[in-house]
Amino acid sequence: MRKWSVFVLGAMLASVSFSGVGTSVTAHAAESIVYVGGMSAGFTLQAGGAQIIGLCEVMTATCAVSPALKAGLRAGDKIEKVGGISIETIAQLNEIIDKSRGKSLEIEIERHGETLLVVVQPVMDKATGRYKIGVLARDSVSGIGTVTYIDRSNGRFGSLGHSVENENKRQLTISNGVVYECNIVGISKGVRGKAGELRGMFLSNKTLGNAEKLCECGIFGTVSDTFQTDELMSAVASSQDVRPGSAYIYSTVSGVQPQRYEIEIVKVDKGNKENKNYVVKITDEKLIDETGGIVQGMSGSPILQNGKLIGAITHVFLNDPTRGYGIDIQTMLRE
Repeated sequence: MRKWSVFVLGAMLASVSFSGVGTSVTAHAAESIVYVGGMSAGFTLQAGGAQIIGLCEVMTATCAVSPALKAGLRAGDKIEKVGGISIETIAQLNEIIDKSRGKSLEIEIERHGETLLVVVQPVMDKATGRYKIGVLARDSVSGIGTVTYIDRSNGRFGSLGHSVENENKRQLTISNGVVYECNIVGISKGVRGKAGELRGMFLSNKTLGNAEKLCECGIFGTVSDTFQTDELMSAVASSQDVRPGSAYIYSTVSGVQPQRYEIEIVKVDKGNKENKNYVVKITDEKLIDETGGIVQGMSGSPILQNGKLIGAITHVFLNDPTRGYGIDIQTMLRE
């Protein structure tokens, strides 16, 4: 579930109430009090340009050609400017290319962290009469994940607990995004050798907040003014005293209501450079029966031990879907 490579369109998420509502906890000076998440969320992330996902030929009046291929464009390139004009959407890209009327265009792309300039000469598509360069592109991605926490002091949220990658196994970057509440309507159970997934519908009339940052530790942003936090449980966010042994998570695998599920922390590795700080095992028979264990969409499910928020679920072991990894909460909070 680590890669969030399967994007599920649809849905939205609702406010949650569960045991411990309104609970306040005395915290040490170095600890933070946060709202505990566990709610499924639908993410629509803007790429800040048009990302090329494939090249194709354009059928002209005389032959089939691919101006993009001839110019050296590749799948994975992100088109950021055309003729000096910043590109945010595919509609913008198509309009500028068509208005060229076949004149050469200087295109600025981002490739593997480098900025490159290429020159492309559009050709007229025989079927539509519009000028094209022969690229398949997208300007946004959508998927389902889980909110880990909301900071009570500033309304900032953290979710997912890991990066988001494209088809070429490269971490995506975003300019901004919208986070919706999400209703989970189905599950593909995880089995040995194949990760399962949650299927949900974005509730497009209920905005949870705005996504502002995507990094190796997850998706971070600010909750909207209309999102209700007064029914959420509060807990101290601290991983100082985490030990192998019993713990629990909050996750939503049906509808909009997070539920508590028992797990075991098998191993603690605070210094892991890949943020695989905990090895966890699902021990809750109900969750195993429903999902097979950890599935895509559960990334970000908050992990609690002794009443404290200590981290979030991030990965699943493909050879055993009841086991996976978790990230330390302090790593997420630093982002």
